[in-house]
Amino acid sequence: MRLTLGKENMSKLEEMWQCQMSNCGYIYDPAKGDKKGKIPPGTKFEDLPEDWHCPCCGASKEMFKPLAGPGSVAAQQDKCSTN
Repeated sequence: MRLTLGKENMSKLEEMWQCQMSNCGYIYDPAKGDKKGKIPPGTKFEDLPEDWHCPCCGASKEMFKPLAGPGSVAAQQDKCSTN
């Protein structure tokens, strides 16, 4: 299932990753890719080259976390609140 916002297709939240650098918050959406980094639409985050960097702040892939699902910030907060 894809979310639709106007005429633009967006990926599921579980497929989108957000930069965790303070003052950034860039969200990588596989449905859009990364024009600046010459990453075509449809490229999963896991398939990005290892030397790919955030187009806004230059952070490496290691500074990104998924928006939802295992390993996400939301999952960490849920885990802390149940302990």
